[in-house]
Amino acid sequence: MQSALNPAGIQASRILDLWHLTLAVCCVVFAAILLACLIALLRAPRANRATPADLSAVNHPQPRVRLWVIAATTISTILLFGLVLADVLTDRALSRLPVHNALRIEMTGYQWWWQARYLPDGNAPGFTLANELHVPVGRPVVVSLKAADVIHTFWVPNLHGKKDMIPGRDASIEFRADKAGVYRGQCAEFCGYEHALMAFSIVADQPAQYEAWAARQRQPSIVPSDEMAMRGRDVFMGQDCARCHAVRGTAAQGMVGPDLTHVASRQFIAAGTLVNNRGNLAGWIVDPRTLKPGTVMPPTRLPPADLQALLTWMETLK
Repeated sequence: MQSALNPAGIQASRILDLWHLTLAVCCVVFAAILLACLIALLRAPRANRATPADLSAVNHPQPRVRLWVIAATTISTILLFGLVLADVLTDRALSRLPVHNALRIEMTGYQWWWQARYLPDGNAPGFTLANELHVPVGRPVVVSLKAADVIHTFWVPNLHGKKDMIPGRDASIEFRADKAGVYRGQCAEFCGYEHALMAFSIVADQPAQYEAWAARQRQPSIVPSDEMAMRGRDVFMGQDCARCHAVRGTAAQGMVGPDLTHVASRQFIAAGTLVNNRGNLAGWIVDPRTLKPGTVMPPTRLPPADLQALLTWMETLK
């Protein structure tokens, strides 16, 4: 779900209230303008090409028309200042979210994917993942925003408004999910060729479900137990995969691409571009640029047996 008209948090609700007010005012003004135009057309004298121009209004004042113009200008000014005041009050309300005991996440935008680093939470250590966040329902979340290359914009319309991510300048956004669900986020600032395919998701879980998910994410990858999965791990370590990606519990410590420690637990791959299943994962490994043109991930041509072994191992990374 990605819609500002279906708020799942208090801040998104306040933004929606401002939208409804702005829409109502604009509709009333637009209707008044149409009505004035209609009245003018109905009252206008009929003429043809031979009818002389009526210049009587130039030399004779029209106090009634002037009164209408003054009234319309005054009302328009009051409405504009009212919208400005509502905007200011909404902005103040958005900044007053209590952040005591907040979950803290560091989000970095890359061309064209997202890295999320969960900071230590109490006595629990942090962990890193990509393109999919989980947050507990009812608990405030503070997301520190960074851009690694160009300007990006963090936007999850169901939970909050937009926040720019500018290289060299740190920013943050606070929100709280009050309804369980999956909410789609998107980079809202044109950031290059694959801007439209730079999405992520935020899964709002009940607190107990979130804690169980976070406990699994903190664990390293499991040691494969069957021969095919072990072969797949060896294929991963023997290719360039291990130079670009990290998999905790192995010697792969790459920092160029997303952390793959629990990639099989994610709903999508390639920053929301593809559903995470065996076929899409195979296509992404073999030739990602046919699925997401412009991506920096190079093709990895593998013998069919090695590819199937690699897929089998990656399916264990849950």
